[in-house]
Amino acid sequence: MAVVPRTTDGDGTPVPQRLLAAATRLFAEQGYDRTSVQEIVEAAGVTKGALYHYFGSKDDLLHEVYARVLRVQQERLDAFANADAPVEERLRRAAADVVVTTIENLDDAMIFFRSMHHLSPEKNKQVRAERRRYHERFRALIEEGQETGVFSRATSADLVVDYHFGSIHHLSTWYRPEGPMTSTEVADQLADLLLRALRP
Repeated sequence: MAVVPRTTDGDGTPVPQRLLAAATRLFAEQGYDRTSVQEIVEAAGVTKGALYHYFGSKDDLLHEVYARVLRVQQERLDAFANADAPVEERLRRAAADVVVTTIENLDDAMIFFRSMHHLSPEKNKQVRAERRRYHERFRALIEEGQETGVFSRATSADLVVDYHFGSIHHLSTWYRPEGPMTSTEVADQLADLLLRALRP
């Protein structure tokens, strides 16, 4: 009879979360390609069998590092987009929120953009589709404002999206929690820049 790995460790932490926490720390410290499966399971205090039970491979762990943050961001964006508020307010909330949630998960963002090329072609395609869905929902808010005359049409919605997310993708290269600006201050300033670029 097959042995099913336990779902939690001694202190009640679910094993998948232990594995993800260990993988995130090791990927951030020494790089994805220089981190072995053995190092991950030792850091998590589980067996290789447990890792392969929850994640089919190290590749799956890398994908989940990114996907767990994107899932949260997608849920929050959907909530902002569906809210009963003026489009400018909804866009501003969404634009600031994605900055804050990225900074709160800066290791995840840094690992992913540094190591995305290590993903299998299938996983890479999946990630691009997940990210495209987020960007399309964000762009739809901009287009809504442009169609109703709230936002200028001088710059295409696609270019505005690329501009905002280009800034976000570089956060891990310069933002430091101990620096002069809080995550909220950075988020507010980037959101304001976005809105200023769209005002008629």
